[in-house]
Amino acid sequence: MPRPTTAQLAYGSCTVILSTLAMLLLSQTSSGVGIAVIALSALALGLLVALTVPLPKPAPGAAARRPRSSVAALAPAPSAVESEAVREPVHEPTGS
Repeated sequence: MPRPTTAQLAYGSCTVILSTLAMLLLSQTSSGVGIAVIALSALALGLLVALTVPLPKPAPGAAARRPRSSVAALAPAPSAVESEAVREPVHEPTGS
């Protein structure tokens, strides 16, 4: 999973703070259970907002540069000799 961007962190944090404040003021609750429910619902709302913020579009040509997986990073890269051997055409003997 990619790391969250600055915009995602900012929108999510602001959503949690403002929605908690608004729900506490509107509900006028003073019980511990009510405050816990409001805090948990504000966290869920902040997480939803942070995950739905559009991600920046990748730069042109970035699709060709894919990050290597951990398995691929451990495997040795094929050498030039091996890759040339794979590219050689197969010559079948002719029946003359």
